[in-house]
Amino acid sequence: MTLRKIKRISLLIGYAIFVTIFFPNNAYAMHIMEGFLPYNWAAFWWMAMIPFVIAGVRSIKKTVTLHPSLKMLLGMAGAFAFVLSALKIPSVTGSSSHPTGVGLGTILFGPTAMTVLGMIVLIFQALLLAHGGITTLGANTFSMGIVGPFVSYGLYKGTKKIGAPLWLSVFLAATLGDLMTYVTTALQMGLAFPSAGVVASTLKFMSIFAFTQIPLAISEGILTVMVINVLSSYSLKELQILSVFTGKELPTSKRGVKE
Repeated sequence: MTLRKIKRISLLIGYAIFVTIFFPNNAYAMHIMEGFLPYNWAAFWWMAMIPFVIAGVRSIKKTVTLHPSLKMLLGMAGAFAFVLSALKIPSVTGSSSHPTGVGLGTILFGPTAMTVLGMIVLIFQALLLAHGGITTLGANTFSMGIVGPFVSYGLYKGTKKIGAPLWLSVFLAATLGDLMTYVTTALQMGLAFPSAGVVASTLKFMSIFAFTQIPLAISEGILTVMVINVLSSYSLKELQILSVFTGKELPTSKRGVKE
C-alpha cells in the first residue's frame, strides 16, 4: 500500500475513538483482569487457546510467504484491533466493555490468523495498559481471538454465499462477532462464579452489558464497513489476493490487476 492509502486507513482507525466515546459507560464484559479467574479455569482456557494459536501462526506464515506485500495490511488489521479493544469502558470489578476490532482482520486473513493477532494485542494491553492479564490471557483470547473471529468468518462467508451485498456481510460479521465475544466472556464468568448456577450467572452478566454492548457492536460494524470501503478503493489488489471479493484465491498474475 502507498503512504496515501495508509494515511486514509489510519484516519478511519482513529475515528473509532470518536465513535465509541459517545456510548454509555456501564457494562459487564471483557477483558477479564489479571488474577480474577480461579487458577483451574485460567489454565483450562490457556489449554483451549493453544491449538488455535498454532494454526494461526501457520496461516500467517503461509500468507506472508506467498504474498509479502500483505505484511502492511496484516499490521493494519492488528492495529485496528488494538485501538478499538483498548478503548476501555470500566465496568463491574474484574471486567470492562469495549469494541473488539476482530471482524476486519478475520474478513481479510481468516479466523485463525486473527487468533494470533488478537493474542498479541491482548499481551501488549496487559503489559502496557494493565488491561486484561497474563493469567487470563487464555480466556480473553478465546473470547476475543477465537469465538469472535470464527463467528465473524462464518457469517461473512455464509451471507456472501447466499448473495448478500458486501457491506451487509461485513456489517453482520463485525457486529455479531463483537457480540459473541461478550456472550463468551459472560459464559466464562458464569462458569467461574456460578453463585446462582451457571445458566443464571451467565444470563446475569449478559443482561447487564446488553444495553450498552449492542450499540457498541453496531458502531464497530459501521466502522468496519467504512474501512473495507476505503480498502476496496485504494487496495483492491490486496483484497483480491485475500479473496475478499472473489470468494476464491487466485495467483495475482491471473487477476488482471495492474501494479
